[in-house]
Amino acid sequence: MITFILNNKTISTSEHSGMTLLDFVRYEQRLTGAKIGCREGDCGACTVLVGTLENDHIDYQSITSCISPLGNVHGKHIVTVEGTNLQNKLTTAQEAMKANYATQCGFCTPGFVVALTGFALSNSEKNYTNALNAISGNICRCTGYKAIEKATQQMVETLKNYKIDSDFNWLIENGFIPDYFRTITKRLQDLEVKDKEQFEGKFVSGGTDLYVQQADYLTDNPVHLIARKNFLKGISIENGICTIGTNSTVSDLWNHQEVNTYFPNLKKHLKLVSSEQIRNMASFGGNLVNASPIGDMTIFFLALNSDIEIMDYNRNERSLPLKKFYHGYKNFDLKEGELLKAIRFKLPSNGSIFNFEKVCKRTHLDIASVNSAIHMSVDNNNFTETHISIGGVAAIPKYLHNTSQFLIGKSLSPETIIKASEVLQDEISPISDVRGSSDYKRLLARQLFFAHFTTLFPETFTINDFIEHA
Repeated sequence: MITFILNNKTISTSEHSGMTLLDFVRYEQRLTGAKIGCREGDCGACTVLVGTLENDHIDYQSITSCISPLGNVHGKHIVTVEGTNLQNKLTTAQEAMKANYATQCGFCTPGFVVALTGFALSNSEKNYTNALNAISGNICRCTGYKAIEKATQQMVETLKNYKIDSDFNWLIENGFIPDYFRTITKRLQDLEVKDKEQFEGKFVSGGTDLYVQQADYLTDNPVHLIARKNFLKGISIENGICTIGTNSTVSDLWNHQEVNTYFPNLKKHLKLVSSEQIRNMASFGGNLVNASPIGDMTIFFLALNSDIEIMDYNRNERSLPLKKFYHGYKNFDLKEGELLKAIRFKLPSNGSIFNFEKVCKRTHLDIASVNSAIHMSVDNNNFTETHISIGGVAAIPKYLHNTSQFLIGKSLSPETIIKASEVLQDEISPISDVRGSSDYKRLLARQLFFAHFTTLFPETFTINDFIEHA
């Protein structure tokens, strides 16, 4: 049985674990405020909140329910727009949308309301930037986004005096959420939640890729849900080495304070990876085994020269460099019954630097046309270590062995970088598709390679330096 709390109602259901949460909420519970839009996690119309109990505190995050398996909500609190309603008056989020004429046709409104309520419930600093991030996965089809931004600003102003407490008293008293939220912690503690061990079906963690491609299949066939496996979670740092459990999400990395000290632009990079709703769901293991040639986090970890740990059902483990994991298009070194356990890499030090670049048809919430990352060390104006990765220009997420090796021992100069870009062109083999022509992707690959250096050494290089020497 799958047991959880849906708004103010305790649910125990024998429905298939692979059913989408959205379908359960709409068709089994008749809560139709969460809308069916894209069914790909892009539009945010199906946004709900997931409350997870940890150490007697509930952490709420927004997710897109259209690509989330029902089994992943076992033992949690799910909040739809109906579950945010107050009796006889609007909530603070609803009132802000109304007061700023931000409702437009109304189709997307419930998703925005839920996302803004999630922002109020979150532990993030209550500023305008974070509020906009909270609705980054919600699309307004009526192009009324400026009014929605004004509603968001009103929410931020209201939250200036927010006082965090474990029972959400301030939020309840100020009309953000209904009174029943006071009871949820105790009710989650009292739930009889037993994990049923299952060893059949496709491995599914967050589901953000699989449910875009295979939702019908996963709904009707056994799934092996691993999102609750704690031994696959966590981010740790020891002796300059970072180890990330493959069940960890992009948001886990985003919120990890110590990792952010090693990557000053981490949030800037990760903001290019989908939306907040998806970042809250998407697991690193899923991104790697998806084996997409343009997988953002795969490109990220390849440039860090990462190793991966692989385990089987009997907990036997092996490891290998990530750059040796991919053999061909959607073909990788993973045997039947194996899954990724962890990703391990050396953190940037005082002598090394990292950068990530991405170009897509729209800046945010889109897959890349071409993406690239670089991690390098420079001493006395010479390259001493270099790792470069690039996506969208080969059948696999590409580690640039020859280009990386070419730079070692050479001077940091426009001439060197121009020559390295020529080596890069010999290593890639892009094809023309809906993301762009082969020639366009070659141009992007060159420009992103140059962008690494203009970004990391702004006082040394401009793009004109490379154009003049090309």
